[in-house]
Amino acid sequence: MMNGKLEPNGKAICIDSAYHGYGPKVVLGNVDLQVKSGEFLCLVGPSGCGKSTLLRLITGQERIQKARRFDVLGQKVGLPDYRRGVVFQNYSLVPHLTVLENVLLGLKYQASFRNLISPKWRSEAKKKVLEYLEKVRLSDAADRYPNELSGGMRQRVSIAQTLITIDLFGMPKILCMDEPYGALDPATREEMQIFILELWEKYGITVVFVTHDIEEAVFLGTRVIILSQYWRSDLPLEKQAGSRIVHDIPLPRHALSTKVKLTTEFAMTVAEIRETGFSGTKRRHVNEFNLNHPDSFQTLEMGENMEVKKIA
Repeated sequence: MMNGKLEPNGKAICIDSAYHGYGPKVVLGNVDLQVKSGEFLCLVGPSGCGKSTLLRLITGQERIQKARRFDVLGQKVGLPDYRRGVVFQNYSLVPHLTVLENVLLGLKYQASFRNLISPKWRSEAKKKVLEYLEKVRLSDAADRYPNELSGGMRQRVSIAQTLITIDLFGMPKILCMDEPYGALDPATREEMQIFILELWEKYGITVVFVTHDIEEAVFLGTRVIILSQYWRSDLPLEKQAGSRIVHDIPLPRHALSTKVKLTTEFAMTVAEIRETGFSGTKRRHVNEFNLNHPDSFQTLEMGENMEVKKIA
């Protein structure tokens, strides 16, 4: 193997030469990634590239099949724990609980026994839930049940359930979000974008955010990567399988104003990302990947590229 730079110090995630698949299908083929603590990483890519798979591996919902290194928060990735929060693409709410009770459930899981038996804590917790329901525009639905809500409304309940726990308990250290805003209308989606940025700035947690929306990724992220199955190397075609990170760029920490979306620079960045890694007819060679982030690196199997440029 030919290696770039991999320094685990100060990194929330360190992945080196990761392979993963299902049966004969290779989904991830030699993925390399290191993420600094406190970074807001947005992950985009064509359908079927394995974005959600990579997220499940980071949270411990699946175990990596093969990797030289797969560390999360300074140790080998293990089973899911409280340090890694998740907002799923498919919302999971308790059907016999109201909206208010579902969001409150997130707090009860983290609360101490003393809190749970305290009338004062329960009153304050309910007040906080109502504040969050107002933030996600569900104040009028507090006493309704999941089957009485639209898909977008249920998604907002799920988001509130996770984020209120972070706000009150400062947990987790890594927040993984899998297409959390996909079912929301544009106005609510933009409100939720600003909301997650406010929480990220407040607590300095590491966020890994999967989205199919490139504009959303550029607005939210301090870094955007493209995971894509559309690449090529000097190896035979039958050995070129699985997705890799073909694009990795840093973005400025901009203000929360959504006006940035109207700038020429924003549009150019979106266009650059869209042009890279999304077309099966325009496969970039491994030495043409746009890996401009200072933490980018790639490992190549022998014979993939005889003139390897190491990414430092």
